[in-house]
Amino acid sequence: MRCSHSRWTGSKINSRDVPLFRGFAGLGSWDDRLPDETTILRLRRLLQKNDLAPQILQAVNDLLRAKGLMLRAGLVVDATLIAAPSSTEDKSGQRDPETKQGQKGNQWFFGMKAHIGVDAASGLRHTVRGTAGRVNDVVVANELPHGKERDVLADAGYQGAHKWPGAGKRVRWHVALRPGKRKALDPGKPSDAIADKIEQLKASVRAEVEHPFRVIKRQFGHVKVRYRGLAKNTAQLHAPFALANLWHVRRQLMRAGA
Repeated sequence: MRCSHSRWTGSKINSRDVPLFRGFAGLGSWDDRLPDETTILRLRRLLQKNDLAPQILQAVNDLLRAKGLMLRAGLVVDATLIAAPSSTEDKSGQRDPETKQGQKGNQWFFGMKAHIGVDAASGLRHTVRGTAGRVNDVVVANELPHGKERDVLADAGYQGAHKWPGAGKRVRWHVALRPGKRKALDPGKPSDAIADKIEQLKASVRAEVEHPFRVIKRQFGHVKVRYRGLAKNTAQLHAPFALANLWHVRRQLMRAGA
C-alpha cells in the first residue's frame, strides 16, 4: 500500500485507503488519529537510542526458527551499496561525512554499504551491518557469522577473510576465485575442470544472498539512504531485512496458518 506524506499526517485522507491502512496498522476506530510525522520520528529515535532495531530482526528470526524455516547450517555473506541522495547535504552544502565514496566494478558510488549474513539452506538473513561505502567487504566479513555455522561462502571480494582478526577457527571459508584466475582454468585438464565445477557449485549457493537485496530495493523501494549518519541508516535497515525474511517465506507461513 502506498500512502503519501499527507495521508500519513492526516491533513488529506483518501477514504478508500483509510480502512485498509487502519486494518493493516491496527489503528482501531475512526476516532483514533493517524500517527503524524513527529510521532513516527520519536519512534525511530526510540528504536535507535535503545538499540531495538536489531531486536526486530532477531524476533522475526526466532519465530521462523521455531517453525523450522531457518536451519543455520551454513552461511553466505555479501554486501550491497546504497547510494546517498544529494538531499543528505547540510546547510553548508557538505554531504554526510559518514557515507563515503565506494566502487563497484568500474562505477563509483557515494553512500553506505549494507553487509548481510544469509542462512545458506533457507536464504533467510540473520545479520546486518552498515559501513561507509568505501569499506572493503572483507573488513566486515568476520562480524557476519552467528557462531554456529561451519562453512561460509563468499564472492572473490572476501579473499583472505580467514586471516582477519575475529576469524573463527572452526569456520571454513569457501571464497570464489578471482575472475582472472577462473578464466585461466583449462577445461582440458581434469584438475582445472574439477575446480571450475566447484566454482559453479559455490556460485549456485551464493545466489541466495542476492534475493534479499532485490526485495528491499524493488519491493520496498530502499534504493537510497534515508538519513544522515551510519547509526541512523543501519538501524533503519533492520526493519526492511526483517520484512524481507517474512516476504521470503510468506507462502510457507500462509500454508501453516501463521
